[in-house]
Amino acid sequence: MYAIVVMINVGIFVLLALSLNIITGYAGQPNIGQGAFFGIGAYSAAILTSKFSIYFWFAMPFAAIITGFIGFFLGLISIRIKEDFLAIVTIALNFIVAAFFQNVEFFGGAMGLSVPTPYWFGNPLTYRGYLVIVVILIVLVIMFSKLIEKSWIGMALGAIRNNEMAADSLGIDTKKFKIIAFVLGTAIAGLTGAVYAHYMTFIMASDFGFITSVTILSMVILGGNNTIRGPIIGAIILGLIPEVFRFISDYRLLVYATLLIVMIRFQPSGLLGDDSYIWKQIVKLKSLFMRKRRA
Repeated sequence: MYAIVVMINVGIFVLLALSLNIITGYAGQPNIGQGAFFGIGAYSAAILTSKFSIYFWFAMPFAAIITGFIGFFLGLISIRIKEDFLAIVTIALNFIVAAFFQNVEFFGGAMGLSVPTPYWFGNPLTYRGYLVIVVILIVLVIMFSKLIEKSWIGMALGAIRNNEMAADSLGIDTKKFKIIAFVLGTAIAGLTGAVYAHYMTFIMASDFGFITSVTILSMVILGGNNTIRGPIIGAIILGLIPEVFRFISDYRLLVYATLLIVMIRFQPSGLLGDDSYIWKQIVKLKSLFMRKRRA
């Protein structure tokens, strides 16, 4: 049972890392507030199921829509401000959202919010059921990310990431595509939050604070942004570290911040980014293996 719980927790972080990768990796927009959208999705689904008696299976997509709608407004903000200023706004968003949920009684206030257990064919959803849901969502998000990469949306986002001014001069509607990236990335985070809230059966504003956003960003940077494999590997590594090394669990923010600084300074492409040393060696070995097979 413990192994299943750990896999669910890691799987949730994989989804969050992939969601942030759409905004930060594909579109190149700094976002240190993904934890806030994770929380918005969690609270949205929790309120729908606990106070309005909506089934969990319907609350999930509604939570994604609500979160994506709020992400739309962040996308509008990203049009006006860029780079460091946008990062500061997303940091502030973390504290605003957490304070809102913590001080408004409708959302449980400082005491938190109890979330009902979903049912599947008349039976309560078990940990194994949540694991199946998380795995299915990961597969779907990976497929969706691959679809983005190969589509005209991915090409437009890549142009914005590399040089927004040049992309604008080539006729690409940079404003529209930045908004699309924020809507898609935040909607996936909201969907993940809906699953998390019902899996935990109790949520508090502190679950979605600044440390959560730093954790998600660290996973993307560590693994290598603008790839699918990178955020997945980063989420697995940083998701397992607190379980394997419990003595550093109280110092996660320090560890993640240190990792961010080290990776940005010495390996900006992450462990498995396209320009990382490890990935280049893997590509070389793969090419060598393919040549030997042909011979």
